[in-house]
Amino acid sequence: MLSLLVALVLVGGAGALGVIASANRTIGKVSRVPEVSPALSPTRADIENFLLVGSDSRADVDPNSPDAGGIGSSSDVTGSRSDTIMVLRLDKSNNTASLLSIPRDLWIAADKSRINGTFNQGATNLVQAVTSAKELTIPIQHYVEIDFSGFKDLVDALGGVQVCFELPTRDTNTGLNITEPGCPVLSGVQALAYARSRHYEQFKDGAWHEDGSSDLGRSSRQRDFVNRALQAALDKIKVDPFASGNLVAAISKSLHVDAELDPLAAVDKLRSAVAGGIATYSLPVVGKTISGNAVLVLGDGSQAVLDYFRGVTNTPPAAT
Repeated sequence: MLSLLVALVLVGGAGALGVIASANRTIGKVSRVPEVSPALSPTRADIENFLLVGSDSRADVDPNSPDAGGIGSSSDVTGSRSDTIMVLRLDKSNNTASLLSIPRDLWIAADKSRINGTFNQGATNLVQAVTSAKELTIPIQHYVEIDFSGFKDLVDALGGVQVCFELPTRDTNTGLNITEPGCPVLSGVQALAYARSRHYEQFKDGAWHEDGSSDLGRSSRQRDFVNRALQAALDKIKVDPFASGNLVAAISKSLHVDAELDPLAAVDKLRSAVAGGIATYSLPVVGKTISGNAVLVLGDGSQAVLDYFRGVTNTPPAAT
């Protein structure tokens, strides 16, 4: 999800031809997903949307990693689902960026499935669900996917990302374990446990209390993490302009993009936009049971957010 953003910030901010040339060679090795091309939307003069997908594929999981037991292997969990789905909107008129989280449990009526289930049928199906399903119809010009291993490698390449906790916090399912209030710098393993957490608990008044917002709370924490990681990237490049080469090398094996995307060309479009901060949005949704499935459907206020990311309006709703 955030890996391409951070890579672009670092590479674009380096300003050194040798660094950019090295990064270009590494990016040339990034895996392409040509099959999504027919599902992508035509180029527009006003906006450019990137579909950012965090895959839960276990294909590259290191069995010796401290969190291997909590993540599982490819034999334990087959196939891939979209653990995170976001749309990055670049406004070409004023060079600003906005980020929308799409809940994994959003019901797509045409597919009779939650949206994260469409990804199990392939990246093209997910792109089609975002661009064509009546619930969303968001134009998508580019596709970017990264798996668990790439996410951890990215955070470690940054030297960790600082996240603040008001109370002791845990998720026994992902391995998140923050024993004291404060603002620790999370390693890749810790950051993934934080980003994946759907059973987020805080210790208060002598007992553990679970955050009842589940996936919606997780999406909010992920958007906050994206902004923190971007700031960490900007801070890092000021100190060490040559860090970009290591970063791009760290994530290249886990990054998959559409055939048309030129990551270094995208630098000029995104660098200053993300440096100014990203406005973050969520879709208003409500819980519902459909055919025995506990799912989410769009709620009041969702159309204003969707119209902004569709490019129907260029007036942003209040950030969430």
